[in-house]
This record gives sequence, C-alpha cells and structure tokens, in this order.
Amino acid sequence: MRIHFTGIAGAGMSAAALMMREAGHEVSGSDEDVFPPMSTYVEGLGFPFFRRFDSANLPAGVDVLVLGASAKLGGDSNPEVVEARRRSVRITTFPEMVGEATAGKLNTVVAGSFGKSTCTALMAHVLRETGRDAGWMIGAISPSLPDTGHWGAAPEVILEGDEYIVSATDRRSKFVLYHPRDVLLTSLVHDHVNVFPTFEDYETPFRELLRLLPADGLLVARDHPAIRAIAGEAACRIVWYDVGPCAGWCAEDVVFGDVTRFVLKGPDGRRAPLATTLLGEHNIENIVGVGAYLLERGLVAEARFAAAIETFQGIRRRLDRLTKTSRVPIVEGFGSSYEKARSAIEAMRLHYPTRPLTVVFEPHTFSWRNREALAWYDTVFEGAARVLVIPPPTHGAATHEQSSFEDILARVAATGVPVDGVRTAEEATAALSRLSDDEVVLLLSSGPLLGLPDSLPPVFDRLYGEAVAA
Repeated sequence: MRIHFTGIAGAGMSAAALMMREAGHEVSGSDEDVFPPMSTYVEGLGFPFFRRFDSANLPAGVDVLVLGASAKLGGDSNPEVVEARRRSVRITTFPEMVGEATAGKLNTVVAGSFGKSTCTALMAHVLRETGRDAGWMIGAISPSLPDTGHWGAAPEVILEGDEYIVSATDRRSKFVLYHPRDVLLTSLVHDHVNVFPTFEDYETPFRELLRLLPADGLLVARDHPAIRAIAGEAACRIVWYDVGPCAGWCAEDVVFGDVTRFVLKGPDGRRAPLATTLLGEHNIENIVGVGAYLLERGLVAEARFAAAIETFQGIRRRLDRLTKTSRVPIVEGFGSSYEKARSAIEAMRLHYPTRPLTVVFEPHTFSWRNREALAWYDTVFEGAARVLVIPPPTHGAATHEQSSFEDILARVAATGVPVDGVRTAEEATAALSRLSDDEVVLLLSSGPLLGLPDSLPPVFDRLYGEAVAA
C-alpha cells in the first residue's frame, strides 16, 4: 500500500509510519509548525517529508491517508484531507492502523499515566540486545534504539499504549485498539482533564483495556491502590511490582549515584544485581516493572537482562544531560503532568542533593493550563531554589478554562519559591547567565521551551567552563 501520514511529526505517527514501512508499505508524510527533537528526527527517516500541508503532497495512487489527532491539523480545512476525500481515499488514524496491522501478533501494551515511554523503550532494548527481533512502537526517541518504530520478525510487539482519545470524533482511547495479550500497567493518576474531567472518567478506559486481556494473558501492574481497585477487570494472571517491598517484584539495596546499583528481587526469591545510569527512583521502578514482565514471561534470563540494563541510555527529554563541559549542568526533563514533573524534580534532588536547583518550566499541556489544575502549582516545585516560567501556549485555549500567565506566576509565588516569568529565549538566557558553579538547571516541559534545549547548552559550556562531578 501507499500510505501518507498527515501530521507525521507526532511521536506516535512517526513510529507507526516506520512500522508500516518495515512491513513493506510505501510511506510519505507532512507536518507544519513542528519543533525538535521530533522535527529533526522525522527529517532523517528517509521517506518523503513535506514541511507544509498541500494537496500535491499526496502521492499518485495513495491508498490510505493517516490523519493525526492534533487540533492544528484542521480536519476539513486541511487541503490534504480535502484531496483525499476528492479521490475517495480511505482516511484513518494511526492507532486504528497499528491495531489492524498487529492483530495477528502477540501484543504487549505498556500503559499508565507515566513511565510508559521509558518502559516500552527499555523492553524493546532488552529484547533487541538479547537477540529477539520483537516489534515496537514508542512515542519518544531513545538513543538505545535505531528508530521509534520497528515491525520485527518475532511474534511479539511492544506497544506504548496511550489512554488519550483517538480523535475529536472518536472518543475511544488509543490503547483499546491494540489487541493486547499482555499489559504492563505502570501508574494510574488523573491526567488529561480536558477529555477526562473526573478520575472516574479517566480510569474507565483502563478498565476497558484490562477487560480485553485473554485468559492466557499476563497483567504486570505496579502495586498501587488505584491499580488494585481496577485489577479485577482482568481475567488473567496478575503479577505485582514496586520499588519497595510488595507481594511481587521489588528493588532492594538501592545505592544512588552516577551509576545506581540495586538488586531486583522476585516473589520466588530470585535475585539479580543490576546497575543503571538512569536518574531517579522512578527509573528504578521502571526497570523493576520491565524486569518483572520479561522474567515472568521467560523472554530473557537474569544475566542477559542485567547486561542490557547497563547499556540502556534512556529516552530523549527524560532527564538528559545537555551540557558537555559546563560546571553547571543543564538537564532536560519531561513535564507533561504533575507526576512527571515531580518525578523529574525529585530525581534532580536525589542526584544533586547539595546543589541549588533552578527549574525552567513551560505549562504546555492542557492539564497544566486548566484552571482546575492550578492547585498543582502549590507543591510541584518543592525542592527548587528558583523557578522561571514560560507563558502557556494559546492553541486550544477556547476548549477549556485556561489559566493566564499571571495566574500561574501568582500561584507559584504564593508557595514561597522565587519565581520569574520569561517570555523569550533571550530573557531566559540572561536570567541564567549569573549562576554560581554549584547550581544545576532543569528544563521541564512537553513543548518547545523557546528552543532552549538547543540554544542554552553551548552558552553554559562557554560561560561555566569544564564539568565537575555531581
């Protein structure tokens, strides 16, 4: 088939496009107003990529147009959609296409409010390192994997399962289309308030996902009250995990450092010494969950799992150190929700306990911009010495009650954490150009952050000289 992806710089869209190309299809795509790392990543994938929407982008004989879910794609106002309809070309979404293509595979869906990108990438990396050619689809870039999407020759496929809706007209959660045999469930806390106003609304698709598991399936789930409350929906074997002691898999003897070491302990008494360069307790939790799944399924042996963990480099924007020679490190984290932001800040305090922490924060997602989420700002920056806030974007603001820039700054200021607003990259750079050598900076957002992840590190490398040990 010839498949054109409109909105291909979306993380899931580009991963699905790669899977389809490896499955033998011809792929092209287009997008507008996209930013790194996804924009530069897609440009290097080797299939036709157009930086504006145009009816001429649709190849002759195109069979399917895959339309991304972002509101900016415009639907009927998008010339590619209009042209596809004129030609009677089928229009679908990437979760529908992925679900259809993998219906005959052994699909493992990695789901949860947070941790799913890292766990999906880690699982794919371990299987690849141990010689099993499983497929995967990941909504983030990992330097440990060649691509975000892979078809694979083995029957197993590892799919990052997003609970967000398929499209404005299809209110199903994406992951219910993926025909799961197994599920790794990392977390369950209220998110995406623009489409799931209450926690009950939010947990409903997770219940539906668990009901899809067959009797011979496997649910590996974090031992948390919210997850235990819905686990009965699964009519299959359940294995629990957590960082601390629980009725399943856990971590023992954790020693944090540049290389963090701990012992993975199984419910049957198995013990596997592990080492990782990933930052934060939440990444220990991710490793425990992935280890519990792979070892319970017998897909890998303990020694080979340990070797693969040591070489896993994480995923982009999840606590990447961006500076090379600066005595003041810049680390980029992913802050699309309260829990993800807190995990990043707690990891920074854990690994840099004596250094004053400056957080540069952009409230990019609908959840951070919604007035009902203003209370998140009361505690999210605990542990930070200073916060710089970038104005929230305005796209989609009319679809919910959006907090103003001033609302957000006032709410943070009320906590006692020093806070300033910065509207441009130049303002942010100036505000960060007079730091002492013992400080550390965390860039935190799911958005473009004024381009600071690209522009700021060379400035720091010039201003602050050579790196010292954390």
